[in-house]
Amino acid sequence: MNKPSNRPLTLRDVSEASGVSEMTVSRVLRNRGDVSAATRQKVLQAAKRLGYVPNKIAGALASQRVNLVAVIIPSMSNMVFPEVMTGISRTLEDTELQPVVGITDYLPEKEEKVLYEMLSWRPSGVIIAGLEHSDASRAMLKASGIPVVEIMDTDGQPVDSVVGISHRTAGRKMGEAIAAAGYRRIAFLGTKMPLDHRARKRFEGFTQALAKAGIEVADQEFYSGGSALAKGREMTETVLKRTPDLDFIYYSNDMIGAGGLLYLLEKGVRIPGKMGLAGFNGVELLQGLPMRLATMDACRFEIGRKAAEIILARSREDSGDTSPERIELTPTLSRGDTLRS
Repeated sequence: MNKPSNRPLTLRDVSEASGVSEMTVSRVLRNRGDVSAATRQKVLQAAKRLGYVPNKIAGALASQRVNLVAVIIPSMSNMVFPEVMTGISRTLEDTELQPVVGITDYLPEKEEKVLYEMLSWRPSGVIIAGLEHSDASRAMLKASGIPVVEIMDTDGQPVDSVVGISHRTAGRKMGEAIAAAGYRRIAFLGTKMPLDHRARKRFEGFTQALAKAGIEVADQEFYSGGSALAKGREMTETVLKRTPDLDFIYYSNDMIGAGGLLYLLEKGVRIPGKMGLAGFNGVELLQGLPMRLATMDACRFEIGRKAAEIILARSREDSGDTSPERIELTPTLSRGDTLRS
């Protein structure tokens, strides 16, 4: 029995299998040159049959780029970033660019490490969540010489382009709606602010809107860790034992808000009369709850799509415009069944 060869396949192998020259094979696999449809099909079928994968490192040595887009996000465990990734992937799926993901867990030192490793491969662009980075990360982004798009947030100064929403404005609009509905004893429940900058900005806008209406936040509760239904139940129970006369709870995200809603329904609390509730993110998964939670859409898919479009446009060889773009999307407030009119 012959021992299988571990020799990597080459253009010559595809050339011999398809019956065309190596130069023609190269043109087909790079999607360049004047090649007939029949010849192109013959080459692609031969490459597929052999299991040939082009060695793009060689091309990258000449261009100093690989056809990868580094996407750096805090987490894939909640419902926010998968939708962003869907927007990015759908935009790039019929192009030469391929997204690769790095996870930071909201930790600046981990972001530095992930960014360093990603940039060492010389990607065609970087899409990175948030505007707050360490000095080292900002320096690497500025010195990268490639398109950079910071996503999710527009409240700050970007390194290059930015696509997102104003979280301060989102918090302010929610605060205005709650105050206008007549609620006065209001609590905020959410993630620990030093790690979640966007939640902090929503909290700032929220408290400013309440202060303008002559209302102070009656209580607040913070936690570290993922967004979970169980955590929402626990936090809601804790804050109501401490401040039983609350008439509204604003949660930093829909998942803990849904946990709070389920807890209150089990306790027989009248919603939205005796107690109003609201979250953030507009998570479609929660539409099957007994009541629709008031929330605000964070434009996640659209953010991913527009960020990928910027990278795609600026990565093209004939692209002459490298000016930074600033795209601020407008989230929509949905009152659901838990915020009275």
